[in-house]
This record gives sequence, C-alpha cells and structure tokens, in this order.
Amino acid sequence: MGDQDRRRTARLVDRIIEEVAAWPHVNTNEHRFEGREFTLGPREVGHVHRWGIVDVPFTKRLRDQLISEGKTGEHHVVPESGWTTLYVEGDEDVEHATWLLRLSYLYHVTTLKRTPVGAEKFADVDVDEELAELGVSDEVTTAFERRGRDE
Repeated sequence: MGDQDRRRTARLVDRIIEEVAAWPHVNTNEHRFEGREFTLGPREVGHVHRWGIVDVPFTKRLRDQLISEGKTGEHHVVPESGWTTLYVEGDEDVEHATWLLRLSYLYHVTTLKRTPVGAEKFADVDVDEELAELGVSDEVTTAFERRGRDE
C-alpha cells in the first residue's frame, strides 16, 4: 500500500471513529495493532485498525447469519469465533462498517437494558425501531432477540 492509499484509508477509518465515538455512552480507547476500540461499559462493540480493518464481535449464531447474508466475513485471524472482519476501501465500506458496529452496539444495549442501571441509561434507545431502520432480516432479528433473552 502506497503513502497515498494509506492516507486515504486513514481518512476513511477516521470517519468511522468519529461517527461511532458520538454514540451515547460509547468510549474509545487505544487498541493494539494501531487501532481504536469502541466499548459500552466493559463490553467491546468492535475496533478498527488504521490500515482499514474493522473487527466486530457477535455471537457465533448471529455472525453465521450475517455471513450467510453477505453482510460481513469471517475474522481474518480467528475465523471460527463470533468475530467478523470488514475491509474498508471506500465510502460504501465506511457506511457498512458503521452499520455493523451499530448492530453490535444495539446488541449490547439490549442486554444492558435488562439491568436497572442499563434500563435507565439506555431508555432513549429504541432497539426495535433502530433494527427496522437498519433493515435487518427476520433471521438476524431472531438471532438478535434470542441473545437478549439467553445472555
């Protein structure tokens, strides 16, 4: 990757960081291997590496469904885990990366809302409405809802 490509990728990654960092209660921290990590309390929503790799954790069931729908790929290092990897190479990838990270965010909000503190903290986040806005499939919604009950 040449210098110009590196700078372009870094700008794309910065757009992702800026958007996700603005979500309610998201913290950003340094992540190893030149990255930024997004957390919601102790839960990692995902992370992005400066060279354009976005890694997002899901349960294996949800990850498998997202892969089968062509929404993401297996993790580049641990393909059998629930982690996914997306490569950011253009504007459309920025949108898709923020879509995956928002799905992960909502996933964690669903679980946190089951606690008294989380119910109050995330009262203004309408998970069902946001899932509809994201346009997720019925299968993703089912896997998503199952996690909220099982965890």
